[in-house]
Amino acid sequence: MSPLRSIVGVVFISMLAAAAASSTASAAAKTIHPPYGEQKVVYEFFLDDPRKMGSALSWIRALFNPLLDEPYNQAPEFIDIVVVIHGTEIVTTVKHNYSKYKNSVERMKYYASLGVKFHVCTMAAADYGYKPDDFQDFISLVPSAMTELAHWQQQGYSLIIPQVMEKTFSIDEIR
Repeated sequence: MSPLRSIVGVVFISMLAAAAASSTASAAAKTIHPPYGEQKVVYEFFLDDPRKMGSALSWIRALFNPLLDEPYNQAPEFIDIVVVIHGTEIVTTVKHNYSKYKNSVERMKYYASLGVKFHVCTMAAADYGYKPDDFQDFISLVPSAMTELAHWQQQGYSLIIPQVMEKTFSIDEIR
């Protein structure tokens, strides 16, 4: 390779590095506001631990809050949400476990007051030995979680399945 070519190559690489450094230092993310319309969502809750119910309910909050706030200002009645419950979290929806899962129950009641529908799979309820009278009054029993999920998707609802992970690091540790 000629000496001129290697000098040009070094200069070019130096210019690229300088441009990248200056654009990185001055560039910042921008906030955008996509044109979100009315939402139709069905959540599938199938958790391996009922203590994860609080985290799963946060997925509903993550949909609601931005739409209720500026710049969208949507009314809750324009946000249509169905939650299909058929995992271990089913125990959070029965009356006799209220004191153990009070925070989750109160959050579900709050969301139900905003129009969120909570549907529990009758097949799963039977596995736990639960009868209709065992459940909180904001719960509706449906024949099958799978049939229910298919039904709502056929009605144009988007399926969201919360992924609730075990938190092993604090934000400060990994930031």
